Formats: sequence, structure tokens, C-alpha cells
Amino acid sequence: MVRLTDLPQSPGAATGLALAARPLPARTQGPRRELVAPDDELLGPQEPTPASGERACDLAKFHIPEVVFGPGALAELGHAARRVGARQPFLVTDPGIIEAGWVAEAQGHLRLAGLSPVTWHGVTPNPKDHEVTDAYVHYVESGADVIVAVGGGSCIDAAKGVAILASNGGTILGYAGVDKVVQPIPPLVMAPSTSGTGADVSQFAVITDTTEHTKITIISRTLVPEISIVDPRLLITMPDELNAATGLDALTHAIESFTSRAHNPLTDQHALHSARLITEHLLETMLRPRAAAPRTAMAQAALQAGMAFTNAILGITHAMSHQVGGLLDIPHGVLNGVLLPHAIRFNAAVEPQRYVPIAAAIGIDTANGRPGAEVADELAAHVRQLADTVGVPRGLSKLGVSEADIPTLARNTLKDACLATNPREADVAEVEALLRRAM
Repeated sequence: MVRLTDLPQSPGAATGLALAARPLPARTQGPRRELVAPDDELLGPQEPTPASGERACDLAKFHIPEVVFGPGALAELGHAARRVGARQPFLVTDPGIIEAGWVAEAQGHLRLAGLSPVTWHGVTPNPKDHEVTDAYVHYVESGADVIVAVGGGSCIDAAKGVAILASNGGTILGYAGVDKVVQPIPPLVMAPSTSGTGADVSQFAVITDTTEHTKITIISRTLVPEISIVDPRLLITMPDELNAATGLDALTHAIESFTSRAHNPLTDQHALHSARLITEHLLETMLRPRAAAPRTAMAQAALQAGMAFTNAILGITHAMSHQVGGLLDIPHGVLNGVLLPHAIRFNAAVEPQRYVPIAAAIGIDTANGRPGAEVADELAAHVRQLADTVGVPRGLSKLGVSEADIPTLARNTLKDACLATNPREADVAEVEALLRRAM
């Protein structure tokens, strides 16, 4: 089982994780008394000592890319790639994005900037280990440089996989876990076409292990892209089911990053605002797919949730959904929509108060001292109601999970790095029980 104390201890390693790992969750720590006077005033200059870094348990790191945001932002793709050194960028995408017309526009912007893009479109949902290998071979043979992705989280994660192999070698499955990517990678410029994965700003890449039928999570601050190009126009061609899934994924990012053991005041504000935007605008994007205001709001929500979770990390919902998605190749956001209400109730059994601010952010009445457990339960019900409204099945069994799958899914959940920052510890029996409740 991955525990918080197993994660890197050096300051700055695996943004957010290392700082939260000394000793247990950072939010329970008081101020660093050595640097705060008895009257609660900050002290002035101090003599540096070798132990100074050991007093850093209250520091917050916030690592994100440069962001270009708004309708028409895709026009900046060529200039952005050129600024980070591109001459022959490697454009990772998929057939659906090509059919929608976004790749042709992206290629045009790259060429207008004097670049010669090489395009690879062999990505499928839940990117596979062999797809990353194939893309890497094409990258090397083409002589490309900067890596650009135009597409959803699968395209972006595949692009990150290519970047890892380009400078670190080996096989992509060898980088599972935290801070296994030790060499700098080629620059990354990402243009997301969905409003949910947050991959365009995160230090995560999730790849399917096709032999073990599971997903591996790679966490490294080297994976945070140089530039994210967020153009809400790209969202209008999403199918309804993808729109629903990625929106629920973003909501899960917001809630899990807010309750993470590695959260901090910088991530909290993005998580809370993201949750409000999603609950206000997700359904409207399905009813009015081309309406500018709700699409722009969802693009912002996905961006802010991504900023939150890449720095605060996630929790047990993602730790479980990675395993189910790897087993059955089910859309990640759909699984989060099924699992999140159960995870909220599981965590709230020991720490309900943390869910109160996020419940308030999405419009749940938290006034007059309502008990935290009651508020958390209503939050879980609210999430389930939203999932019902956008068409997500109510249980894992409807997605193909069987009772026989549960022991393996539970064991693999304990290995997932996202579990390390879950607010409640969990053993294999508890995860099995949680999965059964979600059936």
C-alpha cells in the first residue's frame, strides 16, 4: 500500500506530496513556531542552518503551466510551440479530433508560425502501453522536437508518455509511481478538447497496462506542461456521453483535491470555485452545446480543478476508478461518477467537516450548525443526482464489474499513488466493502 510517508521527502519533489509528507497531513500542523513569535507575529531575518528545510512542513507549492485561455486561444498554438523551441513539433491526437476539424486548424496555426508538424493519431480512450511505444518510435523516426497534444486526456497522457521515453528510455510501465522520471523531458504544449481531465496542467499521466489489465499512475513534476492552450470552442464537438464523463471527472478532481491530505489554501480556492462552476453549468452544456458562456465556464472549471489536483493530489475515488478502467476499458469520468458518492460517505465517516465548505460552494444549505455528517451525506446524494441527470449508470455491475473482480480491484487500489492523500486510511477489506457498495 502506498502511504503518504512513502512519498519523496525532499522539498519540491512531486509537487505537494513531499511537503505534505512531513509528518502527516499538512493542514493539521500549526504555524512553524520557530519563525513565529509568541504574540503570533512573524520573525525577521534568521541565520540559515542545515535544519532550515526541515521546518518547511507548512509551505505550499503551486506548480502550473503558462495558460492561454479563452475562445480563439488555439490560434496561439504555433507561437506557443515556437517559444519553447519547436521547429518540427510532434502533434499527438486521435481520429475523432481529426474528424471534428480541430487538427486541421491546429496544423494551420503551427504552419503559420513557420513550423513543420508531424502528426500521430493512434490514440484510443484510456491510452495503452503499446500505443505510447508506437508513438515514441514514430517520434524518434520523424526527428520531431517539442510535443504538442490536441485532444482529451488520453491524447495528452499519451503525449506525456512519449516525452518520458524520449529522454528517459525504458518502457512506459517502468515509470509507475512517484518521481520515477528523473531526466528532463521535451517541452509540452497542450490544447485540451474536453472539460474535465485536467491533464493539460497536471503532473499526472495515466496509462493502461494491457497485460495486467490495470492502469498505472505516473506522477512527476516534470510532466507539468510548459503551456496549456484552453480554447472553449474545442468543447462543442464532444459527444454528450464524453461531455458528461469529463464534467464528472472535473467535479471529482475538485472534491478530492479539497479533501486531500496535501491540500493547501492555494488549491482550496480553485477546488471550491471549480465545483460551483460545474454544478451550475455542466447540464447547460449538454442542453446548449454551442452556447459560449456555459462552455467557457466548464473550460475554466476543468482548468481550476486541474490546478487544484495537480498540487493537492487526489483520493480513493481515483485510486479505485483507475483499476476498474484498466480492467474493463470504461471511460474514467463515468467510473468517477459512480464511485464518488460512495467515497464521500466512506471518508465522511471519520472526517465529515471537510466536506461542509464544498457542499456550501455547490449550493447545499450548511447554515445553523448542520452536522457535518448530514451535510456530507447530502453532498453525496447531490453528486449522484447530477450523475443521474447526465446519464451515468448507478452501479459498477451495470458497467460489467462482477463480484469475482472485486478482490483484485481492491488489492490494486492499495497500490495506487492517489490513495496516499485520501483523508481516511483504507485496508483491502474496507476497499472491497466500498466497491461492493458501489455495485
